[in-house]
Amino acid sequence: MNFVKKAVALRYPENAQAPFITAAAKGLLAQRLLKIAEENDIAVVRDDALAEVLSFQEVGSCIPEQTWEIVAKIFAFIGYIGDKYE
Repeated sequence: MNFVKKAVALRYPENAQAPFITAAAKGLLAQRLLKIAEENDIAVVRDDALAEVLSFQEVGSCIPEQTWEIVAKIFAFIGYIGDKYE
């Protein structure tokens, strides 16, 4: 079985019920999405299982409820790291 790289970009605006998907890509486009994020100092978290689940969702839709807990932990960690190094 061949592994296809997947990348999903999320945004969590204030007062939103849950984060939503702003971009999703597979293969070479996923690599390009990751490169753009890194070039713009956007946090990148590599979690193949989460990317797999989120890649089935429509761009513009909220993330599925079963992913809320792990995504909340990721956003909290990113916030903690960001606060620590500002």
